[in-house]
Amino acid sequence: MTTASMGRSTKAQRKAALAQVKAEQAAQARRTRTRRTLLWAVAVLVLAGVVTFGLLSARPATTEAGRPAPEFTLPASDGSTVSLADYHGKAVVLYFNEGAGCDACIQQMAEIEKDPNFAAAGITVLPIVMNTAEQINPERERFDISTPFLIDDGTVSAEYGTLGTGMHEGLPGHGFVLIGPDGTQLWKGDYPSMWLAPDDLYSEVKSRL
Repeated sequence: MTTASMGRSTKAQRKAALAQVKAEQAAQARRTRTRRTLLWAVAVLVLAGVVTFGLLSARPATTEAGRPAPEFTLPASDGSTVSLADYHGKAVVLYFNEGAGCDACIQQMAEIEKDPNFAAAGITVLPIVMNTAEQINPERERFDISTPFLIDDGTVSAEYGTLGTGMHEGLPGHGFVLIGPDGTQLWKGDYPSMWLAPDDLYSEVKSRL
């Protein structure tokens, strides 16, 4: 083989090797793009699942009920004692919530207290928490709430089926129970979103009385 022929052969081999390298690089780039696309697709699906779960979890759950409301007597955060029997003949809304440490829960009661419709209709709202008076009273003062909170050890919350309906298994969630003047439980609504506008609460209650 002549020197010229050897040169042409070497160039051809180099060219072929370079072409093979470029082909492998292109294939690797395609595989990388494919993996990235798949990862993005999986991420989007996971995010969509999380969002959907969150929306479904935050949806209110309401039930109609016709059972006699469980009677109770609880200490209040102002030192008094409150019994459900005290309100026989009147409409009562029990507001179960997480209490101290949950600003949305306390703000909820503050806004309910500001709504004149409840008092005008003779509807009493009783907030119930699993705190001590020493824990909940500073929160009442911070949000300028005059209504005392009823202090539950978990017994009443359990009887009304409110434990574990929020963020914490051993605490009541964010829910309301309507008790009619005859002592019958008329409605129960749980709100994982931790909020129900007072006018919406009033409409729910009023429509069932």
